[in-house]
Amino acid sequence: MKKILSVFLIIAFVIAQSLPILALSNESHGFGYKKSEGETPPDLGFYAPLIEKYNGYYMGNPNEKKIYLTFDNGYEEGYTGMILDVLKEKQVPATFFLTGHYVDDEPELTKRMVNEGHIIGNHSDKHLDYTAASDEKVKKDLKTLDEKITTVTSQDHVKFFRPAKGVFSERTLDLTNKLGYVNVFWTVALVDWNTGEKKGWEQAYRGVIDQIHPGAVVLLHAVSEDNAEALSHLIDDLRKRGYEFASLDELLWDELLPF
Repeated sequence: MKKILSVFLIIAFVIAQSLPILALSNESHGFGYKKSEGETPPDLGFYAPLIEKYNGYYMGNPNEKKIYLTFDNGYEEGYTGMILDVLKEKQVPATFFLTGHYVDDEPELTKRMVNEGHIIGNHSDKHLDYTAASDEKVKKDLKTLDEKITTVTSQDHVKFFRPAKGVFSERTLDLTNKLGYVNVFWTVALVDWNTGEKKGWEQAYRGVIDQIHPGAVVLLHAVSEDNAEALSHLIDDLRKRGYEFASLDELLWDELLPF
């Protein structure tokens, strides 16, 4: 009987080894959403459950009037200092998603972000499309930027990740999640990265206000002069509407401790 059982187990093992491993989809997605009105969250379609499946975030509690400010910095146009001045004056926390190029070129601004209580997230060292990179290349890219951040600043580790250009796949969500990162997307954003298209701070202001909702994760690019000039007005007016500003760390704690 033991011999029969042993033979059966060996056969089962051989069959299992011969079966193809079902790989996660690497279909590339460019994150986006359908805008809504009346301070209600946008429609993310199938992106929402896919991101949640791998412990990622795109917004906070839609029943709490909290806003999470995030900035993407790939290079410097001279406005980040102004943004930091406003955040300090208004006592508002933010998360800055940086590339390796930014940390290399702007170590003092990078230090200032952390010294003034903000969080730095990983935005890919080389601003890579991870869906077109091998697992090993992704791991190396993440590690390289993490080491730059922790070497330049007093931040001892990097937990938040935002994919370059918002491009991701189920495979990259799974990989970054397994590496210990929290993927962070957004529910409010502007076409604000074209540095040659100054439209005035009022347009940037209106672009955020028209999309705002409880729990919003707001994405702004720090290369925009319009954003820098609109920021103070946005903070003041959103507070008048009853909103408060929280950090991504608080978002995680709120999820862990919902009471």
